[in-house]
Amino acid sequence: MPTEPSWHKKAYSINAMRAMAQRILPRPVFDFADGAAGDEKTLSANETAFDKMTLLPRPLQGAASRDLSTTLFGQRLKLPVVGGPTGLSGLFWPDGERQTAMAAEAAGTAFCLSHGSTCTLEELATTGATPRWMQVFIYKDRGFTEELCRRADAAGYEALVLTIDNQIPGKRERDLRNGFTIPPNFGLAEYAGMAAHYKWLWRMRSALGRITFGNYVRPGETADLATLAARMGELLDPGMTWDDVKWLRQIWKKPLLIKGILHPEDAAMAAGMGVDGIIVSNHGGRQLDGAIASVDALAAVVAQVNGRIPVLVDGGIRRGTDVVKALALGASACLIGRPQLWGVAVAGQAGVERVLDIFQREIDMAMGLCGVRSIAEITRELIAPGDR
Repeated sequence: MPTEPSWHKKAYSINAMRAMAQRILPRPVFDFADGAAGDEKTLSANETAFDKMTLLPRPLQGAASRDLSTTLFGQRLKLPVVGGPTGLSGLFWPDGERQTAMAAEAAGTAFCLSHGSTCTLEELATTGATPRWMQVFIYKDRGFTEELCRRADAAGYEALVLTIDNQIPGKRERDLRNGFTIPPNFGLAEYAGMAAHYKWLWRMRSALGRITFGNYVRPGETADLATLAARMGELLDPGMTWDDVKWLRQIWKKPLLIKGILHPEDAAMAAGMGVDGIIVSNHGGRQLDGAIASVDALAAVVAQVNGRIPVLVDGGIRRGTDVVKALALGASACLIGRPQLWGVAVAGQAGVERVLDIFQREIDMAMGLCGVRSIAEITRELIAPGDR
């Protein structure tokens, strides 16, 4: 029997994984993942909104065995938890994006590559991990948006995730305080803190000098991180409109999801123009502080869509019971961001596998205790009447 890694005993919950990541990572790197915009009220609201919601179990339903599988866009997933797009995963563990994608495939679920990955979308595709989705923005240079779509199609990505709530970078004050800018503006305290995290430095010793935003490097170009970050910022387009969504729908023939919808009327617009899925999201509180919590926006979006297309949700999902609550409100699946970064920071692919295993076990336990045998049996009746 293989020996269980020493860190496994401490990795009993998502919050325990967060605490382990906090000990492992230098403060600027941990805060980059953990922090959010402004006073971080929306970050907090994402979690507390789940806490305020209560379940109404019915144990005598014969749920001796449970099936956690679900189908999205014609593909069967073993659990309703998908790896969301998280930038700079390679800063947490060498080759972090590929490690995370392989963990998702091992767990039988999908993974979405961030536009701001440290590897290129083609390099990620060499893992063979599926299902794999690709994040994209509407850029001022529409030709670059189309270029990324063509590359994703050629590399075998099964879905495109258009993120619409990042058109103006949020004010992430932990990053400003820590000097986590590009290029970095670290002071003596930050450098001293990094030196104290020698295990992270040692494993990253060969990777740090190669970290870049791979998808923004033009063919044949050698560009440093600062140049690429500036290019990304210049490309963001606050002037994007629904006409751009129509245009993207025309050039991308596979499943197309919009991530960042909170208003029910926007959900109706998306469904009406042929979008294949919606992700209810406030970017994990990293953009507009004071925005509604994602799960608080979910029910109205689901009602407006009325079963025409799948509705997914992200933000504040830390427990299997959070996933069950979101599904009860009508979500087809949940995306996770920070938890997978904490997992990859702890142990690379094995750490993300542990995160997904925690979710799988907690969802299964919650379903059994609530008396439901399949994802399809998780309905709004499972939420206590005062919380629906």
